[in-house]
Amino acid sequence: MTTRRDFIRTSALGAAGLTFSAKSYSRILGANDRIRVGIVGYSDRFRSSLSPAFLALSKELNFEFTALSDLWSMRRDAAADFYRSRGVSLRLARNNEELYSGNDTDAVIISTADFQHALHCAEAVNAGRDAYVEKPFAETMPDARTALKAVQQSGKIVQIGSQRRSAANYIAANEYIKSGKFGKIVMVEMTWNVNQPGRWRRPGVVPLLKEGDTDWKRYQMNRPAADFDARKYLEFRLFWPYSSGIPGQWMAHQIDTVHWFTNISHPASVAANGGIYLWKDGRTNFDTMTAVMEYTDPGNPEVGFQVVYSSRFTNSAGGVKELYYSNGGMLNLDTNKITFEGGLDERMARAMNMQANMLEPFELPGLRVETAANTGSDPMTAAHMRNWMECVRDRKKPNADVVAGYNHSIACIMCTAALRTGEKASFDENRQEVLAGGRVFQY
Repeated sequence: MTTRRDFIRTSALGAAGLTFSAKSYSRILGANDRIRVGIVGYSDRFRSSLSPAFLALSKELNFEFTALSDLWSMRRDAAADFYRSRGVSLRLARNNEELYSGNDTDAVIISTADFQHALHCAEAVNAGRDAYVEKPFAETMPDARTALKAVQQSGKIVQIGSQRRSAANYIAANEYIKSGKFGKIVMVEMTWNVNQPGRWRRPGVVPLLKEGDTDWKRYQMNRPAADFDARKYLEFRLFWPYSSGIPGQWMAHQIDTVHWFTNISHPASVAANGGIYLWKDGRTNFDTMTAVMEYTDPGNPEVGFQVVYSSRFTNSAGGVKELYYSNGGMLNLDTNKITFEGGLDERMARAMNMQANMLEPFELPGLRVETAANTGSDPMTAAHMRNWMECVRDRKKPNADVVAGYNHSIACIMCTAALRTGEKASFDENRQEVLAGGRVFQY
């Protein structure tokens, strides 16, 4: 049975350009051909981080920006001015349909609103383009399934913006855990704490956006039709269902490492709560939340652990933490050290006629994650961008492929479902649906 929301989704995708076939455009690239890249969304994230990373590598790897799509005329003009000052002339498109109607792009970088990433990814690969897609990959399971299917059928190179997968310290941590030296993971604690009343707010920009200067209907894609709201357009991370807020923005990065290190695709269950406890500015996404996620492996009853994830905008104590525990000690991705802290010492082991279990101290390659607003062209993003560009060239699988994005989306949607319903969330493998209280979670 086709529901109204399914019909809206199908209609939105058709209107947004998914009528393109992957066969409609596919330039055969030679080893020395310059790869032409389109920009989908001239966002803060793109300007501050993705563009600098790309530009720093473009000459070496023989890439160039050629075109840009943004619904807002002010952003299109700003992009044209910025790149013109650097000797780059961009073709400007009012939307993605216009972007893909030209034959001047081989790949695109997608950095649009959170809820648009998955469908914009599907547009790109169906139009025959490779894509770098910012996280979160998807905020609803129907969108996630649509994009996953499109990417897998197209065979296009898609890198999800989970840049930890290209960072030396995380790569080393993954290798260490998979070596067996760490032992069984028994607990993971993760935090992302800031004290930023202006986080995700754009008070200086919101008054500049006028409905006549953009395409509000197209912006909403398959979300429920609503009256024009400049805040929901520019401060989308504060408003569900345009963003899940903390789960999609921050937890998506951190929970992805759990899936990567353990080869477990998603939680078995999630319980969570939170609220808007301080920044009462009209937002609908929480400024504070805590989730408890259970991970199990159906094929191995010996595998099981909890992940406790907490985040707040109201006090920065604790910052960003990713702590993995085994019976023998701790892996700390803040200090990049593996220690025997908390391990089973000789005295306690002897009392139970057991062997002591204390990890040998070990230091990972150093790289800290900053909590400040945007990380800029940081080493992690630069390494991730390089990996994508090289994979576009050699057609190898990127570090954060579409399956990794799909899996972090499941975890984040489960968290969102638990937060918004107050029910424990689970995942139906057969239907590929998130359930809350036994019912399919929908926005």
